[in-house]
Amino acid sequence: MSTETKYSLEPNNWVKNYADFLFNYTVTRVNNHEQAKDLVQETFFSALKAAENYRGQASERTWLISILKRKIIDHYRKINSKKGKAELKVNFYEEGDKKGSWLEERVPQLWDNKVENDIENTELKDVLNKCIDNLPDKYRTVFILKNVEHFQTEEICNEMGITSSNLWVIIHRARHQLRKCLEDNWFAK
Repeated sequence: MSTETKYSLEPNNWVKNYADFLFNYTVTRVNNHEQAKDLVQETFFSALKAAENYRGQASERTWLISILKRKIIDHYRKINSKKGKAELKVNFYEEGDKKGSWLEERVPQLWDNKVENDIENTELKDVLNKCIDNLPDKYRTVFILKNVEHFQTEEICNEMGITSSNLWVIIHRARHQLRKCLEDNWFAK
């Protein structure tokens, strides 16, 4: 006979019970207090909308963390997309009559003698992004989560449903494919 615990949701207690934990979890991953607050709020909102789908197989906290992890991944996907970059605002003055912000893509760049280096870096970045985009879906996702977003091995394994040894094989193969792609498309020029 199974004595499986059936959990229930108590949305009225989420802020009191989980807000601090979720905020601390998020701020270490996005390194921005305001963005972390927004992601936690989005998590609570999404959880409320999805409450009818909650099956009680995981604790409230575990369920909220899984929603939050997806919000963090979506946050980085948005930042890394052209559309997301256009929506990010960068403050150039915090207060006073010059207070304001720029869209990230339109922030004035410093003028210096590094124009050629900047062009090369941009071209290399474009080639690298194309190489990453050409990785198989699973390789690309694991590579980005581990090397770009710096998620812990255990988190990635749980999210992707893979073992840690499988993760490292995927990382190795992704790096090998990226090296080959860069050799063919960048260094061979």
